Amino acid sequence: MEPILRNITPKDWVTIIIFVSVLFLVIAKTLFYGRFLNYLILPFNNKYIFMYNKKDKLQNWFHVFFTIFFIINTSLFIYLARNIFLDRSGMAYPFSYLLVLGALVLYILVKITLQLGNGFVFSTQRTITEIIFKKLSYLNYCGLIMLFANIFLTYVWEDSKAIIYISILLILLINIIGWVTLIRNHQKFITSYFFYFILYLCALEIAPVIIMGNYLKG
Repeated sequence: MEPILRNITPKDWVTIIIFVSVLFLVIAKTLFYGRFLNYLILPFNNKYIFMYNKKDKLQNWFHVFFTIFFIINTSLFIYLARNIFLDRSGMAYPFSYLLVLGALVLYILVKITLQLGNGFVFSTQRTITEIIFKKLSYLNYCGLIMLFANIFLTYVWEDSKAIIYISILLILLINIIGWVTLIRNHQKFITSYFFYFILYLCALEIAPVIIMGNYLKG
């Protein structure tokens, strides 16, 4: 029997990544179905925050699964967006995706560590943990948007900048809702540490967005 050479298309590894991310989503839904349903309406109703803010918090497996889901899809979204804005040649090289994935994981770990460290220094661990939980809840929700964006950018409209712009707009909208809710619920705490709050915004929230924008521009 004569061997047949099979050409593996560049999309194969992207398909695997999307499948793995969906697998974490399915696990979260299966193991925490009620929590999952409450989480789906997070941007429209903060019932999820009130129900789960006082227990489990960051250590809950539902939160962990969704964080992993978010990281995988965010890294892929950034990778695909950069290829669209620059060129498609990097599509066949998953190593570039791994670099984005590693950088995002490192950023999130450093960010959470610094936040928890500030909580320890100022003896506000409980409040800081609540703030981190709320911010990550809204941020992780954006993984759902990026999942659909990744699917469209990979299989439907491969060069669509409109999909990227719409996705970024929705992501910003969800995070703005999260920040408004956060500031409203922690006005006194933020006022007490206003200088550190502004410093935090500039260093850990605004600066990464600028860096990502420069990365997409090449």
